[in-house]
Formats: sequence, C-alpha cells, structure tokens
Amino acid sequence: MQRTAEHILDESLVLRSKSGDASAHTELIERWHPRLYRHARRLVDHVDAAEEVMQESWLAIVRMLSRLDDPARFGPWAYRIVTNKCADWTRRRARDRARGLHNASDPEHAIASERAAEEPGADQRRIESDALLRAMRQLSPEHRATLALHYMEEMRIAEIAVATGVPVGTVKSRLHHARERLRAIIEQSERKEP
Repeated sequence: MQRTAEHILDESLVLRSKSGDASAHTELIERWHPRLYRHARRLVDHVDAAEEVMQESWLAIVRMLSRLDDPARFGPWAYRIVTNKCADWTRRRARDRARGLHNASDPEHAIASERAAEEPGADQRRIESDALLRAMRQLSPEHRATLALHYMEEMRIAEIAVATGVPVGTVKSRLHHARERLRAIIEQSERKEP
C-alpha cells in the first residue's frame, strides 16, 4: 500500500489518540465519521439505524483502540467494527420482526416517507441510482458490504478482508458472486419494465 499524506496523518492521529490526546481523538472521529457513516447507511439503509449503529461503533472503536497494533490498519479495522455492528442491528431487526415487534418506525416505512418528502421530478441519474440501491438491498449483507467497500469506498481486496474479517479468497469469491447476483437482479427488473 502506498502511504500518502492522508495515511500518515491518520496513523499519527491514531498514535496520539492511543496516548490520550483528546484533540487527536476528536480529529480522528471528524475525519472518519462521514466515510464510516456512509458505509453503515448502505448496509442498514435507514438514517436512524445508521446513526444508532455509528454510536455503537464509535463506542467500540474508542474502547478497543488501545488494542490496534498497527495504526496503518485503522481504516479497515474501523470498517470491520461498523460492518459487525450493522450485522448485529440486522439480526436484532430480524429477531424483532419474527416476534411481531415491527411498526411504523420500521426502516421500510421511514424510507418511503423520506422519498415522499423529496421534490418530484428526479433526473435519470437519480432513477438509475435508486434502481441500483434497490438491487443491492436484495443482496445478502455480506455481498452488499463487499461491493460497497470495493466500489464505493475504493478499498482493495486485502483491505476488505481486514474490514470484514474473512480471508482474501473469500472476499474474491463474495465479490464475484455479488457482481453476478447484482447483474441477475438488474436484468430481471429490466425485463419486468414495460
């Protein structure tokens, strides 16, 4: 991995945070929160849930930062924590649904409300983006996370392996199967269109 000024700054912030520098800790959060939040938002697909996941994630990151041996691995390590917290949220949601505890605050209801509040007349890019997001929601959480980390966060295979806690070969396999599944979903939806 080529070390850029950004990587060196992150490593410095991690080291300073580990030594108790509160300003470094704050700057690290400010630098990484938007990226990690976008990742959580893609995985749980709901604003409130993503915010909840991020609160849990930052608590875990802060609590476990002293255990991070290699400051250069902060990004993939933090993505792994967020990915795991998203998986926890998804499991809790599925368990609640199985018990009949879902209600109007369920993400599908909230997403529909958010979309209804938006201005009418979305352009073609927005329509295509929505179609892609709908297709991605049909993927397993593992496939969705792998695609998002690779294409949206521009992580390399080895970084995704660290972020998801699986071997490189598994990442390659998931990426391949996710692409194939996504292609099939999109082709099927295009056949259904008039």
